[in-house]
Amino acid sequence: MKRTVAEINQRIKDGDVVVMTAEEVIPYVQSEGVERAAKEVDVVTTGTFGAMCSSGAFLNFGHSEPPIRMQRVTLNDVPAYAGIAAVDAYIGATELKQGDHSEYGGAHVIEDLIAGKPVRLKATSNGTDCYPRKDIDTYVSLNSMNQAYLFNPRNAYQNYAAGTNSSERTLFTYMGKLLPSYGNVTYSSAGQLSPLLNDPTMRTIGIGTRIFLGGATGYVAWEGTQFRTNVETSFGVPMGAARNLATIGDMRDMSPDFVRALYLHGYGTTLALGIGIPIPILDEDMMKAVSVSDEHLFAPVVDYSVQSRNRRPIKQVSYAELRSGRIELFGKEVRTSSLSSYLKARQIAEVLSERIENGEFTLTEPVAPLPQDRSQGTLEVRSKEDAI
Repeated sequence: MKRTVAEINQRIKDGDVVVMTAEEVIPYVQSEGVERAAKEVDVVTTGTFGAMCSSGAFLNFGHSEPPIRMQRVTLNDVPAYAGIAAVDAYIGATELKQGDHSEYGGAHVIEDLIAGKPVRLKATSNGTDCYPRKDIDTYVSLNSMNQAYLFNPRNAYQNYAAGTNSSERTLFTYMGKLLPSYGNVTYSSAGQLSPLLNDPTMRTIGIGTRIFLGGATGYVAWEGTQFRTNVETSFGVPMGAARNLATIGDMRDMSPDFVRALYLHGYGTTLALGIGIPIPILDEDMMKAVSVSDEHLFAPVVDYSVQSRNRRPIKQVSYAELRSGRIELFGKEVRTSSLSSYLKARQIAEVLSERIENGEFTLTEPVAPLPQDRSQGTLEVRSKEDAI
């Protein structure tokens, strides 16, 4: 059985498309078999909603009278990077408010803007002949800006390690609060609903792929930072952090239901973001890929008390085990909890299914593939001569 994206899009246009979520398709394949399921189902939708620290927004404020070339910019007292043009800035999700305000950061500014709230813009400049103004203090919103779009360097990790803590003190990390003496395990993935776990070799996902991003239509812009392919696999799926995506989308079309600021005590701020990707069922191999369940998807458990980039996995555990609320470590039953929302991931996959079925969302073929062979480098202390 073979079908093309163009054929699927025609079925969407005709109102004949058959769509299932990645959660729904698993029992269907178990009941009907891969061959029949591949013939019957055109698209499988995926979803994830969790912390994605490597996110941020490009904003264009428009020119003031007289004009200013913004060199130092804050939004609600959160610094934004302004070294790109006169009235453009980029605000990162993990940037913190100036002063002792670690609970508010760039992610909150982004959520506030998407929620329609005004944000205080302060900018200063040395002044030039063409941009004489030296400071401005005003309020902006999405309605007043020329452009406002998320451009996220690293989203939707294909898999990620679960965290635990062997030390005698509590650790506060981007994986949340880790209790002493293996007191808990935290993880962050939608498992069987997660987009890149359903297309593990990126057959249908590449540059230009249309996606659900923060409630809006977005696109894959490039490979994500720290993208790598040289990871051990099980059932064809990486068993650790592997591929990810750089994504882009218009903030004006987004919803605070799917873009939320988070504060992690002892770590700082980050952005919880909803992403959904439709997987076209081109053949039986694609159906096999999207029907792998949590029982056969594995994540490494690592000890975050080991302060090294070379932490070795303690063990591999399935997402079915992680989602059960308990796993076994060294003969001890340990509680598990998720930093991502499976409920939201399910909702995203369902909303995306509805949009496809209603003809509001069509599929795209990538204009270029993402790398098939990519390793991840490290940062070393080098001399100038050794750095070349």
